[in-house]
Amino acid sequence: MSKPGDFAAVRKDIAALLHQPEYDDGSAGPVLVRLAWHSSGTYDAETDTGGSNGAGMRYEAEGGDPANAGLQHARVFLEPVKEKHSWITYADLWTLAGVVAIEEMGGPSIEWKAGRTDYVDDSKLPPRGRLPDGAKGADHIRHIFYRMGFSDQEVVALSGAHNLGRCHSDRSGFHGAWVNNPTRFSNQYFRLLASLDWREKTLENGVKQFVHVDEDLDEELMMLPTDMALLSDPHFAQWVKRYAEDKELFFADFAKVFAKLVELGIQRDASGRITNVDNERGGYHAAPKKSARPGKPADAGRDGEADPLRTENMKFRARL
Repeated sequence: MSKPGDFAAVRKDIAALLHQPEYDDGSAGPVLVRLAWHSSGTYDAETDTGGSNGAGMRYEAEGGDPANAGLQHARVFLEPVKEKHSWITYADLWTLAGVVAIEEMGGPSIEWKAGRTDYVDDSKLPPRGRLPDGAKGADHIRHIFYRMGFSDQEVVALSGAHNLGRCHSDRSGFHGAWVNNPTRFSNQYFRLLASLDWREKTLENGVKQFVHVDEDLDEELMMLPTDMALLSDPHFAQWVKRYAEDKELFFADFAKVFAKLVELGIQRDASGRITNVDNERGGYHAAPKKSARPGKPADAGRDGEADPLRTENMKFRARL
């Protein structure tokens, strides 16, 4: 048990758990980045709802959202850290884990501020449908990211997170990695997107994505329709080209936009103290540690889903 506020100790323990030989490509890093992104990317600037405060994925209504499929693994990876540092909120832990993972995988240093609280119930969870759909085009991308307050340049910079990880057909419906080394942060995503020949492919589940086969390495890489939209839209494409050519520029811009992402929905005063209503009334409320197992298999079945959520998710998957 560390002293409350010892975030350096938390960072150290997050870094120590990234090596996961039996998980995707041997690293928990990419899925931790996705957890930080999805726990923050529900923000709506117009209504000032959603965002990184609250750690809503602890509740089934958000954690069981098909858009968050697979993130139970990330949350479970972090449970030993929560157990050791019980004073930290899940909202802080999840966002900090994404920042640490990026830095440990060779990415830029990202400013991170503490103070997020955990909701005491699910009454303030955002509605579903606020996260990107990889099957859509440029209009959808702008609808999702403009809602959060991002510009075209920031959209492209944030999309550079696709340097990390891979898609799974049993989660998003898509399958494969974007780059050759999906556990090393770089600008390879932009270089490959801009330079390779990508052809449309329909997977066995009916989902369409784009692929490039490297015959020398006998390796197939993939891009989502949303990735290809960054290339076909001239306002996005100019930034794809710049980031493909200038790694330092991409790293600098990504550090800024990811720091902005994990602050969505957070209001701070001049001293940096969070002034959101939940924080003002409840202080730094850390929810108790959850089970180290994803969901309740005997009761909830696949990915911790329970009726009627299971029925709703089955309808969603049927459209894939």
